[in-house]
Parts: sequence; C-alpha cells; structure tokens
Amino acid sequence: MVDGVKPLSILHTESSIGWGGQELRILTEMEGMACRGHRVQLLTADSADILPAARARGLAVTGLPIEAKKLAGLLALRAWLASHRDAFDVINTHSSTDAWLVALARVTLRGLPPVVRTRHVSTPVNNSAATRWLYQRATAHLVVTGEALAAQLVRDNRYDPARITSVRTGIDLGRFRPLDQQQARARLAVDPRPAVAIVATLRDWKGHDDLLDAWLLLRSRAPGWQLLVIGDGPRRAHLEGRVADLGLDRDVRFTGNQDDVPSWFACAEIAVLPSYGDEGVPQSLMQAAACGLPAVATPIGAITEAVRDGETGLLVPPRDPPALAAALARLMSDELLRKRIGAAAHAYAQENFGADRMLDAMERVFVQVRRGER
Repeated sequence: MVDGVKPLSILHTESSIGWGGQELRILTEMEGMACRGHRVQLLTADSADILPAARARGLAVTGLPIEAKKLAGLLALRAWLASHRDAFDVINTHSSTDAWLVALARVTLRGLPPVVRTRHVSTPVNNSAATRWLYQRATAHLVVTGEALAAQLVRDNRYDPARITSVRTGIDLGRFRPLDQQQARARLAVDPRPAVAIVATLRDWKGHDDLLDAWLLLRSRAPGWQLLVIGDGPRRAHLEGRVADLGLDRDVRFTGNQDDVPSWFACAEIAVLPSYGDEGVPQSLMQAAACGLPAVATPIGAITEAVRDGETGLLVPPRDPPALAAALARLMSDELLRKRIGAAAHAYAQENFGADRMLDAMERVFVQVRRGER
C-alpha cells in the first residue's frame, strides 16, 4: 500500500458480458486491493462471464441487468446505488454502457461518490457534446492503460491531460515466470515440436486470420513447428474451418480458454499477437515477456509499451502476413536470437510489469479523487 493511504471502499462496474484482458485486469486489481486492506465490490451484468469468475476468487459481486443502455438497467443500478450511497469512496467504471448508466444515476441521486473511468482500449472517442459531458463533467478522473491512449485523447479529443492518468495493467510476476518446458509439455500433452503461441480472445481484430495466412508461408521456410491457439471466442468455428480448409490441422492446435497460461507459454519458443485494432497494453504480451518469450506483434494501441522492437520482440505492420511470416521466420531460424530477446523481455517484465506498480498508481488516483481533486 502507498504510504499514508487509509483503507478505501471501491465499487467497480462492468457491463461487458464477454471475457478477455479487460475482465482479467478488473479481477487482478480487485484482488490486489483486497489484499492491501481495501474493500472492493463489483456490479456486473447478470450474464457476464466475469460474474462467476469473481465469485470463484472470493470477491464481492452482484449481477444486475446492465448489459445494455436500457431503462430497466438504469433503474436497477440506480436502486442499488441508492441503497448503498454511503458505502463507497469511489466508483470505477470500465465499459461504455456502465459508464453511461452510472453517470445518469448520479444525475438523479445525491450523495454518490465520484467516478473514475478506466478505458482499456484504443477505440476512438467521439467528440459529441454528450460524450464530452460524460468524460469531462460526469467523470472525476480518467485512467487509461497505456501512454499512447492518453496521448490519443489529448490530441484527438482535447481532453485535459491533468485529468488523465496512464496505469498499465500489472501481472503477478510470481505466477508468470519461466517454467520447465519438458514438464509443461508432458503435463499438457503437447508434442515435442517447437511452438509459437498466441494467447487472445478469438475476435477478428486479434489477427488470427493473418497469422494463419502467415503460417502458410512458414510451412516451407520453417518446417517442423506447431501453432498453439490459446483462448476462445466468437471466431473459433471460423478459424477451425480455415485451418481445415488450408490443410493446417497437423500444425495448429486450439486449446480453448486456459487458466494455466504460464504452462502453455512454457510449451512455446515464441509468442505472437498480430492485432490490428482496439488495443491497450495486451496482458498476453506482458505475460509472455515475464515467461521469458520473445514476441512478434504489431505497433497498435499501446503495444509498443509491452514490446520494444528489436530488444524484447519484433514489431511488424498490421494486416501484413508476409511481414509477419518474415519476423516469425527470423526467430524460428535463430535459437541464439530467440534466447537473447527472450532474456531481455524477461528482464524488462521484471522491472516494468509487476502488479504492485498498477496497484500503487490506482491507489493514488482513488485517493486524489476521494479528496475532491481532479
């Protein structure tokens, strides 16, 4: 805990029903704050994947019908807040829908705590009067997950930089660390071929299709490798169909969602994330670095804060399978280069990606807002 910080009561809201890095960030932050003696509570949609995940971690969570901007959700949220108006020091919203519902509830209720809005992605924010009110009046402070996202809001939306703080997501460096590859492969039934791993929700903009196109080019340039696709999502059936159509069944393994990500990274020599949109600082790239893997990625959103080109990984243009294949082939064909970049990635992760840095920064934001500062 930051010196002098008294215990806080923090209410998080999340309307998204899906699962990905944003949800993991919320849970990691809540667990860390609880361990520091703060009181934490989550309000989320009844059907959200984060609801059972929070319960499994022993976190206080309540389901409400807030997955859409509808009157029923607003009324349910307003009623809950009205009955808990003195229970919290700050409300931390995370998605557009819950941010709007909380803002509208605060307009009609007196005595609610100030709001911190966390933006996890680089999606452009429109400049309508209503959106400016949400971000500049209804929200006391704005947290983003990378410096590039803060610069984007200052440049494109002319938001006050003094009201924006970049807080990179932190990871558990005790959990994400290099593990014995032979033991991990035996435990997870991964064959002994060298492997490239992608850990990401199966959404279109994560670049899985580009990766499969690149893999076709790699079959002759770097034969004998396998691709581990770790994660699940709405594009799984499409991607499995493409793998079958392209004749890549022997090379590509879909694992679905996995809790033991460090062991899956231990099965691989290289991590990859060819994303082309809406990124903050992806946790999977930070996790891969902490596990000692070199990465190939794209300079989208704030990815350059996770991968230092030529030092901890290689960056390639988005939507460019030949460039992606060339970067992967460079690492596949050079074991010494892989080990050098992987060691640099691990050292960089140890210095920059720990969860305590995130928790310290969020504590400072919450205390600042509780004191009435912007």
